[in-house]
Amino acid sequence: QVQLVESGGGLVQAGGSLRLSCAASGRIFSKYAMGWFRQAPGKERELVAAIKFRGSIFYADYLDSVKGRFIIAGDNGKNSMYLQMDNLKPQDTAIYYCAADYTLIPTTPPGSVTYWGQGTQVTVSS
Repeated sequence: QVQLVESGGGLVQAGGSLRLSCAASGRIFSKYAMGWFRQAPGKERELVAAIKFRGSIFYADYLDSVKGRFIIAGDNGKNSMYLQMDNLKPQDTAIYYCAADYTLIPTTPPGSVTYWGQGTQVTVSS
């Protein structure tokens, strides 16, 4: 059983930055990919960024709307994942969820994801 605990998030003005962290129980990257989903009010949950560790290299993938603004990173030794969010926009406002599964790609349906964190609120004011 994998447990995911998020931290970070909060309220920031447009153009500002936030950093989200997700700590996993156990050696997560040896088996799973990890990622950040977000869900805004009235919208479907979507994958923002995902990362996998293969052969000592981290591979990352991003939602088009966050490319160049968000950076996902993993720390294999700490079993942790981070999302650095810069130049935040009001449309980035959502609850952000840490997730893990064998595969996480932009087309992964949220309903198929095995492990979830509790979520953390990110609010960007204009």
